[in-house]
Amino acid sequence: MSFTLPSNDWNEYFTDTKSELKIIYDKIESYYDECSIYPPISQIFKAFELCSFDNLKVVIIGQDCYHGPGQANGLCFSVDNGVKIPPSLRNILKEMKNDLGDVRQDTDFTSLSEQGVLLLNASLSVLDHSAGSHMHVWQDFTDSLIKYISSKKNKVVFILWGNFAKSKKAFIEDRHCILEGTHPSPLSANRGGFFGGQYFSKANEFLESNGMKSIKWLR
Repeated sequence: MSFTLPSNDWNEYFTDTKSELKIIYDKIESYYDECSIYPPISQIFKAFELCSFDNLKVVIIGQDCYHGPGQANGLCFSVDNGVKIPPSLRNILKEMKNDLGDVRQDTDFTSLSEQGVLLLNASLSVLDHSAGSHMHVWQDFTDSLIKYISSKKNKVVFILWGNFAKSKKAFIEDRHCILEGTHPSPLSANRGGFFGGQYFSKANEFLESNGMKSIKWLR
């Protein structure tokens, strides 16, 4: 058993963090051997495999992988088509419709990743039905990743939902676009601050105003 590292232009970052990744691997290897961990180990770095560094335009930051069986697929807030839609994702799809005027059919966000949307969970693995259980393993790694993206890329849209994601603003330089809202979970979203944020159209407006191709959010 081993990580499947991206085979694209993320090599510089993953080479620089090779020793850190070895420590992480040593920590979670036994977890996968002994417990139910999500997503499958082969999908831990799926977000990077699908979204190349050169094509990166938008970063959506999630806190944790889904921690129920068959849900997490390596892309934050995404589930494979046919899987029961989690409440947070249901609200994201609702906001997409409110913002863009039509319904996204796919619950799998692979098409977004392939267009340059990095769907990043701050914790890239989780123990079955135990939210936040691996945050201590991954947080330093993903914090350094956000700093790396911010320093190496120009004019990226960062979408931050909820207080945890908003705390990552400290790592993002001013030249980028930051769009914020409350978390899409029902408890937070229904209190106000998520719906009506127009995150998807605003992201496209920023990209287009800086000479980049917009994201086709609906599929």
